[in-house]
Amino acid sequence: MSVTIPKSSFKFLEKLGKNNHRDWMQEHKKEYLASEKELKLFYTEIQNGLEKTDEIAKQKIFRINRDIRFSKDKTPYNVHRSVSWSRSGAQRRGGYYLRLEPGNNFMAGGFFAPEPADLLRIRKEFEMDATEIREILAKPDFNTAFGGFNQSNAVKTAPKGFSKEDPNIDLIRLKSYFVQHEFTDAEVHASDFLENLLYHFQLLRPYYNYMSAVLTTDLNGVSLIE
Repeated sequence: MSVTIPKSSFKFLEKLGKNNHRDWMQEHKKEYLASEKELKLFYTEIQNGLEKTDEIAKQKIFRINRDIRFSKDKTPYNVHRSVSWSRSGAQRRGGYYLRLEPGNNFMAGGFFAPEPADLLRIRKEFEMDATEIREILAKPDFNTAFGGFNQSNAVKTAPKGFSKEDPNIDLIRLKSYFVQHEFTDAEVHASDFLENLLYHFQLLRPYYNYMSAVLTTDLNGVSLIE
């Protein structure tokens, strides 16, 4: 019998969304812990699936407690559950992310707000030659699943040191290079969700192979890994 995400986990999150305060959480702690136990079993199956074709360094389960120190929203809990897996070794860049929330489920992968040195290296690569990344983005299965990079995080014209007339400015102006795919609640609770999710994670591999090569070499193709 395959491991699935029970509907009870979503029912808990829906109730939490309507009762987002500590007293309610304390009263329903057993329900929360039972839900977490079920989800962790599913996360383990995801990691096992990823490790059949990739090397995973670690799994990170994001806390349900919100950081409210600098937020106007003082509700103490997230009404979603999120988990990520980082790839192993300096030569493997990228990672895998899953967010579960009633009505707002998605997987994602790529490079969200990379550190300045990596961001500059990526932009310089695209300035020099964006043929390969465009071929990856245009592959039918990749394009159907993701539809290209998320466009929500970009400079208005061109980053400092780059021309707004560059033919690849649509890529260069981005500040993140990640893609995502949404799932309906019905898809999440389906018996084949694990297979469906792993299929979408697997689609990222050609992109990760390319970006790993970019981020571990200089513009002359010389390895930066000692």
